[in-house]
Amino acid sequence: MNNILKISIGVLLVLQYSCNNSDSNSKTSSTAPIKIENQGVNIEYSDSKIGDTVLLFIHGWAIDQSYWADQVAFFSKKYRVVTLDLPGFGKSGKNRASWTVEDYGKDLSALLTGLDLKNVVLIGHSMSGAIAVETALTNPTRVIGVIGVDNFKKYGVVETPESKASAAEVYNALRTHYKSTLTGYINQYLFSPSTDSLTRLRILNDMTGADSILAVDCIEKNDQYPLDEKLKSWKKPLYTINSDLWPNDTASFRNNNIDYVLFNIGPTGHYPMIEKPNEFNALLQQAMSKINK
Repeated sequence: MNNILKISIGVLLVLQYSCNNSDSNSKTSSTAPIKIENQGVNIEYSDSKIGDTVLLFIHGWAIDQSYWADQVAFFSKKYRVVTLDLPGFGKSGKNRASWTVEDYGKDLSALLTGLDLKNVVLIGHSMSGAIAVETALTNPTRVIGVIGVDNFKKYGVVETPESKASAAEVYNALRTHYKSTLTGYINQYLFSPSTDSLTRLRILNDMTGADSILAVDCIEKNDQYPLDEKLKSWKKPLYTINSDLWPNDTASFRNNNIDYVLFNIGPTGHYPMIEKPNEFNALLQQAMSKINK
């Protein structure tokens, strides 16, 4: 009898351990990050996981998702917040040869479907305004809004042979003397007098430290994207949070029947989300209030 009792207790202990171990594994697997990739290229991302409406922040050229840190901290209290490193930058993969807007749209689509994101507002800085539009057009059931950050300055820019030649010269200069050419461009066009020295140093270090071959190819392909044509297909309002360091031609959008809503943050440099984070967050919340009406 004692032997039977001992065996029974032993069996119960084994079963209890197995159940506990199974529960533990289940909890671990349910909370483990979902691996996201597009055609073998890893996509590094961060996800707050809680909230019915998703704010998906897309960083600009030659930087990474850390530029949204102030927005993640602020908006995670109310929304599900997702950020990513675009492939080619930050901690995401670089193992491909093509860096078009369409390629990046597929990266974002992989993230949207992989995390099953719905009610998504895309917030795209600089070159990622085009990526946001491409992603929105290819994911109409998931994306409810597009917000640009210091982009969408003018609609209907007409390229001339002279402007094309000038752009080609810039790309060639970047390919030949990436760091010095880019440093001059950043200092001349991307900073305002109010941009502090630490912000300047951070941006200069990040951008000049990018993979030059990849980065130049990426921005050249971005400039070739038919953005005006694509915007015609976006049938919802286009929101922007822009600096007025360089003019915002709102009339050019409205004259072409683009529902364009500008939130002017004033004379910051090209990175208002880190230069004036509190003001930026307030304007972004205003934009979200309009989208959520």
